Amino acid sequence: MDTNSEDPSRGRLPPGQLLTRRFPVLHYGPVPRFDPASWIFRVWGEVETPLQLTWQEFDALPKTKLIMDIHCVTTWSKLDTEWEGVSLATLINLGLVKPTPEAAFVIQHAEFGFTANLPLDVCLQDNFLLATHYDGQPLTAEHGAPLRGVVGAIPGRTDLKDVYFWKGAKWLRGLEFTRTDRPGFWERAGYHNEADIWQEQRTQRD
Repeated sequence: MDTNSEDPSRGRLPPGQLLTRRFPVLHYGPVPRFDPASWIFRVWGEVETPLQLTWQEFDALPKTKLIMDIHCVTTWSKLDTEWEGVSLATLINLGLVKPTPEAAFVIQHAEFGFTANLPLDVCLQDNFLLATHYDGQPLTAEHGAPLRGVVGAIPGRTDLKDVYFWKGAKWLRGLEFTRTDRPGFWERAGYHNEADIWQEQRTQRD
């Protein structure tokens, strides 16, 4: 890995992290095959009306572009990454998703039963995106095509909760809104539930 222990960007590198220019590929299990004809995105749980969208319908939604620093729990960090996709706030503002007053958490459901959990208020932040593109190009299969949850750190935004990159699920297929938290795949394996990058919340022992 091409790393550099210096922080060239005035406090943007969290403790214990090393910079890289590469984009390492890390995941558990095989890479799924994307079939746009059968792919469906679902929203259910604590919402007024469940939602289903085909790939064509999802891809036609208004897109947001973000520049974010991403920080992996395995200690690599990549600054100024460019993402494009659909924000949860957009789905809500369009009236496609209406969380109930009891909704407090969002469980990302991905291929092969993989899940990742976040509080609803974090998913509504500007640094959470349902991403379809990276660096101006559609996501590659290895990086979660056609859709992945992405959560990063927006430079200069100290009002946002910043969490490790695993909190965004690759190969995303749906969002479940819940009243109570439910640990995701990596949390059940011992990773920290909060995953705050500035407090180095990597495992349940931290």
